[in-house]
Amino acid sequence: MSVAAVIEAELTWTGAGFEPGIRVVVGDDGRITRVGKLKREPTRVLQGQALLPGFVNAHSHAFQRGLRGLGERFPAGAGSFWTWREAMYGLVEQLGPEDFLAVTTQAFLEMRAAGITTVGEFHYFHHGPAVKDFGYDRLVLKAARAAQLRLVLLVAYYRTGGVGMTLGPGQRRFETPSPEVYWRNMDALARHLGPAQTLGCVVHSVRAANLEELGSIHAEAMRRALPFHIHVEEQRQEIAECREVYQRTPMRVLLDTIGKPERVTAVHCTHTDPEDRAAFLEAGGRVCFCPLTEANLGDGLPSLDGQVLDRMCLGTDSNARIDMVEEMRWLEYGQRLRREGRGALRDGQGQVARTLLGAATAAGAASLGVDAGRMAQGLWADFTVLDLNSLALAGATTDTLLDALIFGADSSVITATCVGGRWQTHRHPRSGRTV
Repeated sequence: MSVAAVIEAELTWTGAGFEPGIRVVVGDDGRITRVGKLKREPTRVLQGQALLPGFVNAHSHAFQRGLRGLGERFPAGAGSFWTWREAMYGLVEQLGPEDFLAVTTQAFLEMRAAGITTVGEFHYFHHGPAVKDFGYDRLVLKAARAAQLRLVLLVAYYRTGGVGMTLGPGQRRFETPSPEVYWRNMDALARHLGPAQTLGCVVHSVRAANLEELGSIHAEAMRRALPFHIHVEEQRQEIAECREVYQRTPMRVLLDTIGKPERVTAVHCTHTDPEDRAAFLEAGGRVCFCPLTEANLGDGLPSLDGQVLDRMCLGTDSNARIDMVEEMRWLEYGQRLRREGRGALRDGQGQVARTLLGAATAAGAASLGVDAGRMAQGLWADFTVLDLNSLALAGATTDTLLDALIFGADSSVITATCVGGRWQTHRHPRSGRTV
């Protein structure tokens, strides 16, 4: 079926702002061929709606969607990330292949309805209860195909349960015994990829591999031109354990081990020393924040500055709540609470919303190595559509629409999404409208 189209929405995001009269031409290959005020008759008119790039979710653990509503009561006193982790291990033990596929598909469907068109699935749940065959990796591919979501499967290397420690009982289904086994599995997975699916590399954290393995996996990922992601300094305990063994922070260990961090995204960096983060960013690294999960788990708040603005992306992580509008909003709100001031993540023109949208679109696409995230020739036709008649956006003007979306709305204003020129409509209770 042809996906070629000429799309005209009432308003289209151009990168500088929302503009009327913009037409977006999509070719048969699902990529954008032209954008602008073109003399082409539209074949798809989005009256009363606004078109913007599809959101890019740079960090997800989809199976953790199965924990939603659980672990939110604390009869024994205050909980922590570490008590939550034990509950997560309990979920892992319960999930056979059918349940894993069902909860992963559910998470991906919810992402698509929330305007997410690409997900980077940071995947370390490799095995079933009895056989170590990496079969659950292929289930993620199947779930993404069912949701018609663009997928970058970030396959995790996970050999140790802590720095220099063996895997614990709850981690055995995550095991990757050696770099050689890891790359054999990656090569096998490549033969199962669908047309909107690619691979990326992960070392789960400096707790999950020794330094030789970390350097080896990263070097081969760079040779293959694959994105490389790693959890870094989400918890203070992680930093303390790393210092005890390596006499350095995890970020310093990462930098000293891999060298120049091009195509590398460090996830969380909640407690990263500003000098360490500056060295990582200046050398070409990116950071991914997951504000809703970091709040849910009580991780803490990073202290952000202007240097991070064009090097940060966003993820839904544990998927306790899937809403990229809220992730954008709380990235800024967290900094306002920390600083006791407003406009923390403003760009050179004083705009915050534009910075946040960039983190949720173009920066996420760059982190994952995907040709998406902007309205530009040659990129994938991955779009999100907003209902301009929704109550949450009432009163917004062309100039204030993006700010109204991020600071006053949520994913209920999204009426449709497009991935590679293929459309889905979405109906939300508070909107009641479909394209």
